[in-house]
Amino acid sequence: MTFRNLNLNTPLFNALDDLGFEKPTPIQEQAFNVVASGRDVVGIAQTGTGKTFAYMLPILKNLKFSKQENPRVLVLVPTRELVVQVVEEIEKLSKYINNRVLGVYGGTNINTQKQAVAEGLDILVATPGRLYDLALSRVLQLKSIQKLVIDEVDVMLDLGFRHQLINIFDLLPERRQNIMFSATMTQEVDTLINDFFRNPIRVSIAVSGTPLDNISQHRYNVPNFHTKVNLLEHLLGDTEAFNRVLIFVAFKRMADRLFDKLDAIFRDDVCVIHSNKTQNYRLRSIEAFSAGEHRILIATDVMARGLDIDNVSHVINFDTPDYPENYMHRIGRTGRAERKGESLVFSTEKEQDAIERIEGLMDMKVPLLELPDSVEISTELIEEERPQIKERHNPLKRRQDEDAPGQAFHEKKEKNKKVNQGGSYRRDMAKKYKKPKTRGDKNYNKRSRRK
Repeated sequence: MTFRNLNLNTPLFNALDDLGFEKPTPIQEQAFNVVASGRDVVGIAQTGTGKTFAYMLPILKNLKFSKQENPRVLVLVPTRELVVQVVEEIEKLSKYINNRVLGVYGGTNINTQKQAVAEGLDILVATPGRLYDLALSRVLQLKSIQKLVIDEVDVMLDLGFRHQLINIFDLLPERRQNIMFSATMTQEVDTLINDFFRNPIRVSIAVSGTPLDNISQHRYNVPNFHTKVNLLEHLLGDTEAFNRVLIFVAFKRMADRLFDKLDAIFRDDVCVIHSNKTQNYRLRSIEAFSAGEHRILIATDVMARGLDIDNVSHVINFDTPDYPENYMHRIGRTGRAERKGESLVFSTEKEQDAIERIEGLMDMKVPLLELPDSVEISTELIEEERPQIKERHNPLKRRQDEDAPGQAFHEKKEKNKKVNQGGSYRRDMAKKYKKPKTRGDKNYNKRSRRK
């Protein structure tokens, strides 16, 4: 089976030839006719199997030339980096096609993006937040959207984009094709499909949670953070084997902490990305890692989700993710396009339950390796690893100093201690001027004043 067997047109054949692609992956082969039919589609395949081309090839094949200003195809992705990547992939396929592609995301000047939208486009790639902002500004009209593609929808739901997605659905025309591709299927995703998709055709290449066969997986039991750093130093010292390494951590503070440690050991060989970094810094870090200028990239789950970086030799899970689906997406950054890849996961005693959930999802055991003798076992603990001291019978008791007033405390002034009795002004005025005995006795006050 080659791309020549698919019902593509000459411009797409020429673009694929320039890219050196001859054979479609299973998801690209099986999804082509389904997406091209115009029916709603849900595609499930392991990460790294070319899902972007799976939905873009049939869309571009049927996308006719048009001079209209409003977009006809909308692709929603969770992160800015993924917007940039998808736009680049579409531009590669559109090399010999006359269409207009634009990517929009937050963190940059929205006025510049408004001007680009106003110039007209055919395909819009966007993050949900910035798309909704542009739609509310009336610059972007979504009533001409014919095809909606949602990529990495499980990440969007994890990030709290559900309400924004529902608001975006309300802005789109009812008669449209819905397309969704993902590597994992969660309960939330299934609920979203049932609510908004119309009898979708499911294209499943593998059971959700099945890892690629070409990824070798192993794990280490490591007691604490500093021992994990020592193990990393031992492994990354082999620059020939670990030539392009992607290290995943759970959160931003841990990413910065690990970067400081590794940068002191492997100076000018390490870069880091997370959501607190500026957009330019993040893009430069990814470009430097992809180009081989940096050998090691530290990233959080959200930042590296869906990124297609060639020839990643190893994915190292510095911590064990709580959700097994995140583990699947992490290890999918290596072994892409049928290349060999290796994955390692470091687990403390507290993370053993997470390992069991991962093995349960994959229906396989991750082989355990012994720590090398040269790796020093540290007894030093970071703040998150230190035991929390609580009273046995009163764990919620406040400290004595918490009940004392702070330095900014001062007594109220005398005038501010008065209690509002309600309606005192009316009572004072009634005493001063008195009231007529009856409503009709208008002369009562006059007689009182004469006396």
